[in-house]
Amino acid sequence: MPKLTDQECRDFLAERGHLARIATISASGAPSVVPVWFIFENGKVLITPRKHSLFLANVRRDPRVAVTIDEEAGSYRKVLFEGKANILFEVGQDRQWDDVYRRIACRYVDEASADYYLTETKDQPRALIGIDSAKAKITTWRMPTANEPYSGIWARRYYDAGTKMASTASQATGTNLKVR
Repeated sequence: MPKLTDQECRDFLAERGHLARIATISASGAPSVVPVWFIFENGKVLITPRKHSLFLANVRRDPRVAVTIDEEAGSYRKVLFEGKANILFEVGQDRQWDDVYRRIACRYVDEASADYYLTETKDQPRALIGIDSAKAKITTWRMPTANEPYSGIWARRYYDAGTKMASTASQATGTNLKVR
């Protein structure tokens, strides 16, 4: 399956409008997934949980997270971060990083709407968490382009031996496909 280059990944993460989905581990041990606004800056996925958000409580208890950022149309680009979330600013330290929150809001709404939103919610404390890409496992993928074999759409382990896709993948690479 095709991967994004480092530059393609950075460009994708900088595009406006993509939601992140952060998976945390709940108190019962079950996975919990929440869609959130984010920004990718200085090698970190930055997310702003509210004071009473369950995913902030989950991160406090167990910092292991997975964050996916994807698109629903086009190249179907996807980026998955698996790592640990660090609390960069605690709840109540909002004024120290208001500029970051404004940049996050401006990724999703126009500047005037972002400023209004921030003014109206300024008294609602939040934290700032970050997932450091240098310490995370990162997986990326996208649809094959017109000049790439369509058999590259999935990881090879998904092809059943003897199927058209397994045969096409083997022919495209000149190797025999080994399916587990």
